[in-house]
Amino acid sequence: MAKPVKKIVLAYSGGLDTSVILRWLVENYKAEVIAFCADLGQGEELGGLEEKAKRTGAVKYVQRDLREEFVQDFVFPMLRANALYEGQYMLGTSIARPIIAKHLVDIARLEGAEAVSHGATGKGNDQVRFELTAYHFEPNIVNIVPWREWELGGRSDLIAYCKKHDIPVTATVDKPYSTDRNLFHCSHEGGILEDPWAECPEHVYLVTKDPAAAPDKPRYLEIEYEGGDPVAVDGKRMSPATLLAHLNAIAGEYGVGRLDMVEDRYVGMKVRGVYETPGGTVLHAAHRALETLTMDREVLINRDSLVPRYGQLIYNGFWFAPERESIQALVDHSQRYVTGTVRVKLNKGSCFVCGRRSEYSLFDPQLATFEGESVFRQGDAEGFIKLHALRLRVRTQRERRLAAKK
Repeated sequence: MAKPVKKIVLAYSGGLDTSVILRWLVENYKAEVIAFCADLGQGEELGGLEEKAKRTGAVKYVQRDLREEFVQDFVFPMLRANALYEGQYMLGTSIARPIIAKHLVDIARLEGAEAVSHGATGKGNDQVRFELTAYHFEPNIVNIVPWREWELGGRSDLIAYCKKHDIPVTATVDKPYSTDRNLFHCSHEGGILEDPWAECPEHVYLVTKDPAAAPDKPRYLEIEYEGGDPVAVDGKRMSPATLLAHLNAIAGEYGVGRLDMVEDRYVGMKVRGVYETPGGTVLHAAHRALETLTMDREVLINRDSLVPRYGQLIYNGFWFAPERESIQALVDHSQRYVTGTVRVKLNKGSCFVCGRRSEYSLFDPQLATFEGESVFRQGDAEGFIKLHALRLRVRTQRERRLAAKK
């Protein structure tokens, strides 16, 4: 057990894990526990949390509306990089942890708390994300992690603990799913999803409609960008959080943004996760399309070479590390001319880019056309090709010389 503390700030969601942890901290540490809830767009899930937290043992409940900061300072920078983890995951849970931990430490300072706590398990990635960020902002902070201390073995034990202490939770033995929701995505793990062969039941999905039940008529959207960030949809300017929420509602209705994958956790094991990222999927596709129109080829290649590393840094919890910040500087510099409009078509679970335009476009119709040679002389390509073929020709000649000596 960590050294004795008098006051602890807990990252509290009101779900199964943090509900048990709240009571467990009170009973085992004999300390005052402050429940902190970060509003990142969970919506109705936030209802009644203050009453529940205090009923469970918290001396104080603090909730902060972080939606705009979350999207502007965390989600949008990540989208400017087109970040993905293992080529698929859009990092919705990963990107939420740094901002939660940042404010968790800030509240600990304000409340005079010696320690912070979270609900991440010893098997997962979130423990790393929370604690790396906490140590970044307060090098001497105490991190209390009940999952690494208590004797409770799994979620069935937690559900039994809740029944014993009269703590209301929605999880059951039959549906022990772990769900994380914010303005960027909704993730699902546990239960039947621990079998990678089993299809995810439709009732698990919360923010996207079954693509088969989506509207029959496609929906077109025009998304405007300035310096790599989306600023308007269909001509209407919106704040970052409002814009993302707007796209979530529309894309979710069309079943866009579902992902079922097996991923590699930082600690070394493979796990299966089911994700819903409707608005983020649209923004990722639209941003990528605008970059193809406005970014220099070699700059684009250079930036893309860093995307796997950038995504891995976020996934592993190094958002505030200097290596992520240095990559971000390169990414942001590359976005200077990523300004314009992209038209996308939503249809039965798909998001298809069908138009893009920009005053900074590098697309020259006169160069691209198959008609005429007034701008580009096709005969010039012969020397260009021969120069690039030189090393290939030399290599082949060497192989033939060697073969002739045998």
